[in-house]
Amino acid sequence: MPAPLLVFGWGNASRGDDALGPLFVQRLPLLLNAGQRRRVELLEDYQLQVEHVLDLAGRHRVLFVDASVDANGDATAPFAVAPVVAAQAARAASHALTPAELLRVYRQTTGSDAPPCTLLAIRGECFGLGEPVSDAAASNLDAALHWARGWVGGS
Repeated sequence: MPAPLLVFGWGNASRGDDALGPLFVQRLPLLLNAGQRRRVELLEDYQLQVEHVLDLAGRHRVLFVDASVDANGDATAPFAVAPVVAAQAARAASHALTPAELLRVYRQTTGSDAPPCTLLAIRGECFGLGEPVSDAAASNLDAALHWARGWVGGS
């Protein structure tokens, strides 16, 4: 039986602040107590793909974590949090999926809705190849990790 909570971060560690998703997944366990760590499975990847539908099964809640240029519309916020709903239509342009498209595939595959999902978009500034994580993004990551402790502790 899978852990009730899944935290899934994705991004490209070679592209500066695009590494925020994987860095979040790597640092979160350091902030959780033993009981919280047992309730959470951590997953990181380069991008979301169809195969990740299997990772959602049997969960109570899922937190998707990715870097964002503008924290989903607020260019000054360190991060943004929003519920994810299944997309109505699929893009034909790529094998990589958005969280909403992954939930659509979940529904198509299983015949039921995915567990409640949330997107945590952490604001980054520098996404160039070979760049390190910026100081601003590192600060935003810290703020997002602080918020996530409450998410893990929630019911």
